Amino acid sequence: MTENKNLSLIVAVAENWAIGKDNNLLWHISDDLRRFKALTTGHCIIMGRKTYESFPKRPLPNRRNIVITSNMEYHDEGCEVVHSIQEALEQCESDEQPFIIGGATVYGQFLPFVAIIYLTKVFATFDADTFFPPFDTEEFREVSASEIFTDEKSGLRYQYVEYQRIM
Repeated sequence: MTENKNLSLIVAVAENWAIGKDNNLLWHISDDLRRFKALTTGHCIIMGRKTYESFPKRPLPNRRNIVITSNMEYHDEGCEVVHSIQEALEQCESDEQPFIIGGATVYGQFLPFVAIIYLTKVFATFDADTFFPPFDTEEFREVSASEIFTDEKSGLRYQYVEYQRIM
């Protein structure tokens, strides 16, 4: 397995670890989307096909969009299609901090290799069909947590938390 000591994962989760429903996000928090853009711009972003296809405009600009799919016929202008996590990591060897951006299956596959988790905690529970997989909090330590913010439009409360793998 290709190793990248800065392989990062970025996700926003509800209190019940929900991340999506019907291939859509559960909320819209502008500041969180700006943070996602700021952190991932200039880097490889690795995602599953359904996540990629959920973007209103694709590919995401100023990033290498790497899409993992088992469909050998799949292609889309502007993304690089791979068929395994190994192949995805090989595509990112020159990037000092590639990001795993979803969905749940891809998060689960990469979790054992991730060094950093950028997690947005949304303090609400949502009806969902997609959830972030459990991760061993014994393997990660919280290295920072922001204050709790309130989104002006939705009224949702949220917090940014960063975890690093304990080596």
